[in-house]
Amino acid sequence: MRIAISAETKNGLESLVAQHFGRCPYFAIIDLTGTEIQSVDLVENPYFHSHQVGEVPDFIHKQKADVMLSGGMGGRALQFFKQFGIDVATGAEGTVRDTLANFISGNLSGAAPCAESVEHGHGTGKE
Repeated sequence: MRIAISAETKNGLESLVAQHFGRCPYFAIIDLTGTEIQSVDLVENPYFHSHQVGEVPDFIHKQKADVMLSGGMGGRALQFFKQFGIDVATGAEGTVRDTLANFISGNLSGAAPCAESVEHGHGTGKE
């Protein structure tokens, strides 16, 4: 399984999780076999400074991620991930290591659009 986690810093498993996946500077890309970590790579978000709708989910799709974990994201991004067949969980916090452990243990699941996205009607059927 390949998991992508939004990250604020480039410190491997000790990187802080970014609270908005589209505006994070890095993504931790983690390969797991069962619950065992096989590799951890941090890649720069090429759309950190500016992105169009769908570009960041497409980038994660091209990284061959099965799962995307983040503090939060907008409703449109959630829709793109669903189209790509990528599972998403929001509400992540702490370090990449903490987030990964919470996901593996089943304590991090489900996704909802961030408040800003809901305010603007993104991904809520009001678009």
